Amino acid sequence: MPRLQIITASTRPGRVGSTVAAWALDEARRHGAFDVEAIDLAEVALPFLDEPQEASTGHYVHQHTKDWSATISRGDACLFVMPMYNGTYSAPLKNAIDFLYDEWQDKPVGLFTYTAGPSGGLPAIEALRPILTRIGFRPAERSVRVPGIGELTGPDGFRAPAGLDGELAGVLDELAKLAADADASPAQV
Repeated sequence: MPRLQIITASTRPGRVGSTVAAWALDEARRHGAFDVEAIDLAEVALPFLDEPQEASTGHYVHQHTKDWSATISRGDACLFVMPMYNGTYSAPLKNAIDFLYDEWQDKPVGLFTYTAGPSGGLPAIEALRPILTRIGFRPAERSVRVPGIGELTGPDGFRAPAGLDGELAGVLDELAKLAADADASPAQV
């Protein structure tokens, strides 16, 4: 069974991203197409990009980069659970992406955004998608967007609006197909 890594992209104190990601993790487990792994960029705690060589060389000198590479290499697909800050994605997410290159090649990726405003994070998706494609990811066409996140989170965690589970299931279905396509040999296609 392919491994889906659900990556919490917010690192700021008081964030709601961890509760949103926990909900997505539970839903992905219920979905059943993946072994699911949670990754929290706050726990990974990468410094600002400090590798002396470009990521495309694959020559990493710092242990935190080697560990990050090993973590991402064991996954077959990923889902970024990401806030929209000032109309775009978070700096810690871009930094985490920039540390690696080969590890992202042909990796299916889904985008799950949330924001306090009415857009649900669509501008963040629109800003990140071309970068992911250029790096070599295979972004799912579908995405999940949650507007008004402040009204949906509290001491009891994340209260998903009606239908959000179905939206996420659609993204997970697409990621499962993309992961299966990546594993198929030319003789099987």
